[in-house]
Amino acid sequence: MTSQERAGTVAVIGAGTMGRGIVQTLAGGGYAVRLFDQSVEAAEAGAAFAAKMLARAAEKGTMKTSEAEAAKARITVVREMAELAPADVVIEAVAEVLEVKQALFAEVERLLPDDTVLATNTSSLSISAVAAGVQNPGRVVGLHFFNPVPLMRVVEIIPGLRTDAFAKKAALKVAERIGYRAILCRDAPGFLINHAGRGLMTEGVRIVQEGLAEEVDVDRVMREGCGFRMGPFELLDLTGLDVSLPVMRLIYEQFYHEPRYRPGVHLAARVASGLYGRKSRSGFYDYEDGRRREPPETEPDALAPSAVWAPQEMRADLDAPLRMLAEAGVRVIDAATPPDEGVLLVAPWGEDATAVVCRLGLDAARTVALDPLTAERDRLTLMATPATDPTHVVGMHAALVRAGRHVTAMGDGPGFIAQRVLASIVNIGCEIAQMRIASPADIDDGVRIGLGYPAGPLTLGDRIGPARVLEILVAMQAVTGDPRYRPSSWLRQRAMLGQPLGVGGE
Repeated sequence: MTSQERAGTVAVIGAGTMGRGIVQTLAGGGYAVRLFDQSVEAAEAGAAFAAKMLARAAEKGTMKTSEAEAAKARITVVREMAELAPADVVIEAVAEVLEVKQALFAEVERLLPDDTVLATNTSSLSISAVAAGVQNPGRVVGLHFFNPVPLMRVVEIIPGLRTDAFAKKAALKVAERIGYRAILCRDAPGFLINHAGRGLMTEGVRIVQEGLAEEVDVDRVMREGCGFRMGPFELLDLTGLDVSLPVMRLIYEQFYHEPRYRPGVHLAARVASGLYGRKSRSGFYDYEDGRRREPPETEPDALAPSAVWAPQEMRADLDAPLRMLAEAGVRVIDAATPPDEGVLLVAPWGEDATAVVCRLGLDAARTVALDPLTAERDRLTLMATPATDPTHVVGMHAALVRAGRHVTAMGDGPGFIAQRVLASIVNIGCEIAQMRIASPADIDDGVRIGLGYPAGPLTLGDRIGPARVLEILVAMQAVTGDPRYRPSSWLRQRAMLGQPLGVGGE
């Protein structure tokens, strides 16, 4: 076989969910694919599944029938590992156990030519550790696809500490040929995309753990207030908590208990109870025929407040809600000092309502806080101090609903929901940039494509404003004393200098 023919052949070891998805994608991208599994039956089933999905793509019109037939013809099941030899690159997609992957590559190395690249699809193991099990670690590289592989058009390329340039180049060439966005990142816990996902999940879980909101509240705010496709609990139900919790623990432990990645303490009990999510028909939500049952949202039937006042320095942040309230018939009082009547509406950045009340000397019984970060979105978030008269909260809630907005009322906590989660996402993205795990462009593209966020973390930070994100984090750390909110140097320096987050660091 010529070198050109070898370069057009890729081998896949492991015919499970990931393996068969990789086979389908490679064959569709023009590669001749050799598939091996310890079980010949599993390999044949994996190849048949890949062929069926290629045929389905033709039926849907996303692929020409002739292309699908040609792709199916490029898939070959082999019975012996030595038959993988024509491949220029071998991708393993076997059990996520270090010793298993090391033993597999040791055997492949013995059977295949010295210049065959050994690519691991691991999602959590160190590439350098996998490579330590072979005689020539320079040929080992990470090539991490995401499930479902044919739809998630992004792949992480992870060189280990001893990976040679030819192996990295070969992995990048595979990504280019199949038309996937290649994210080049360092060999670090969680690599890039799983690492960056900690902000949404761990902070959402923490908010519920603190009794400030229910899971559905967090999800609704992130969807309707922040533009995310799914909130953290919908996402955990989709991936399965039995899968996600071990990843949370692993990243937390591999970063030596970094507080930013601390998992929620109540998740283990949910796993022990079998509340995994969609796969078990019950998780944070209940499911019927694969569809999530959305808990009903109650809208209070209450009188709107007669009047509302906001501190002068917060009126710009509250402009849209104040206009809505005025249109709904609520009198907006324009005065420098708090009046003796009506609701006192405040807009904290990073603080809780209690801290604002005490700092400004307001009447806690009449004070209600509204999140200024989502003040112009479809869903608004209200919170009140422990001393606030509940009728004021219910009245504001009812008035804003009548003005055409959805409203989430939560307990008094620093940063509301949106500020807290978004600031955590941005901060972790900045820390990834600071550690040079990936370039700013790769960080943003990897998270946007791989996690489905409306934008990457650095772009999100620039939209909010680096100085504002820094303000939120500093305030949350001051209120809670929790080091999980300490700002990344990447964020702090750029905020202080008036520089954007998404440039430099290449």
